[in-house]
Amino acid sequence: LRSYLRDESSRLRRLRRFYEKVQALHQDPEASVDNPLLAFSLIKRLHSDWANIIYSDEATMNTQALYAGLREVEQELPGAEDLDGAARALMRLQDVYALSVKGLANGLFQSAGHPPLYSPGRRVPLSADDCFHVGKVAYDTGDYYHSIAWLEEAVSLFRLSYGSWNMEDRSSLEDALDHLAFSYFMAGNISHALSLSREFLRYDPSNQRVSRNVAKYQKLLEMGTGASGSGEGTWSPPALSSPDALLGSLCPQPAPEPLLHLSCSYETNSSPYLLLQPAKKETVRIQPYVALYHDFITDDEAETIKGLAGPWLQRSVVASGEKQQKAEYRISKSAWLKDTADPVVRALERRIAAVTGLDLRPPYAEYLQVVNYGLGGHYEPHFDHATSMKSPLYRMKSGNRIATIMIYLSEVEAGGSTAFIYANFSVPVVKNAALFWWNLQRNGNGDGDTLHAGCPVLAGDKWVANKWIHEHGQEFRRPCSADPQD
Repeated sequence: LRSYLRDESSRLRRLRRFYEKVQALHQDPEASVDNPLLAFSLIKRLHSDWANIIYSDEATMNTQALYAGLREVEQELPGAEDLDGAARALMRLQDVYALSVKGLANGLFQSAGHPPLYSPGRRVPLSADDCFHVGKVAYDTGDYYHSIAWLEEAVSLFRLSYGSWNMEDRSSLEDALDHLAFSYFMAGNISHALSLSREFLRYDPSNQRVSRNVAKYQKLLEMGTGASGSGEGTWSPPALSSPDALLGSLCPQPAPEPLLHLSCSYETNSSPYLLLQPAKKETVRIQPYVALYHDFITDDEAETIKGLAGPWLQRSVVASGEKQQKAEYRISKSAWLKDTADPVVRALERRIAAVTGLDLRPPYAEYLQVVNYGLGGHYEPHFDHATSMKSPLYRMKSGNRIATIMIYLSEVEAGGSTAFIYANFSVPVVKNAALFWWNLQRNGNGDGDTLHAGCPVLAGDKWVANKWIHEHGQEFRRPCSADPQD
């Protein structure tokens, strides 16, 4: 596009020079007859020079070069799925962080009465067309709670700029009014749907479909249906399950509560590997047991692992019965790295084994999973361990996942915390640190308190590396206790 603009600007400058020459010759019409030199110049301009300019192939060549350049990068450009996913990500951030839609449209990440969760260096407001597209994505899936909020903002912005058209816009005030009216109708606010439809007809009085809608809404109101006239809609947010409801309060990082029996320590874990450089351990919780190991990986090691995984990243999947599939509740890309992929991966596996005291030799642990959470990337509440014997985890024939270690390979500007739902705490992203917890109790039962979620990334690019360790091979490293309930 930059090349096309440069070439077209050059062509238009030449066209302007020709115009100015002809204009200069025409400034004194009588002189063109009296002065043979002026007459010759004018005749030449209007015969051969004019044809060269008007019938030049340059404009066509520039356009063809633009199309050829587009075709070269077309496969790498975002598609419809990416655009709709980005719109859903904005709605996810709106919900989890209680962000104002009007604030988001103005480039602010703020909930009512609270300081901003994130203050970007450059505020990027959304256009009316941008807001319309987010609302349209919600509308197309029958999510009228979100469609009303975003389409209201789109209508408000379109009203301010009505009559000025942008070539890149794919929607208009009429489109926004049409979709918003039906959203209000589906939400039960028929009076406001009628008001918006009447406004639509002021701009497009010949639209028969909307005229029929107006008649329908009037009849329903006369029958006493949907008499709300507040204009604010009667639709409330969809009911959330208990874990999801807690997620909204855990993801905006709460002020840490002072907790007893927690400590920071240098740990060798009786491992020669850690004698010269002990692990920096912070005990985050006792139940469930969660520990954070600071400076677990270096910047160079983190960049190496991200670079190794980058070419292999694919949309993350989740276990569904005996299969694995994509799901809206997990938005990320992931790749798997064997310990033979690079000496850095091999060294990291040795470090994990030393810190945890567990056996990571195949098949007692899974390959290192590298995950990238981009725009609004998240993972809704889930257990790492299998809760059904049909889970594909058991195909490894090495038992359930006894423990998880998650290494933060990057920092994020806002969001992205790991929230433990039932235990009611969250751990923010700490670059180069590793978060460890036991998924199973000593008796082999799953620990319900390890239900956790990856909070949506509000700003930044979150990279983590997960290592899941299985229970077989750990019998003498984490033995059963005398108490069968433990």
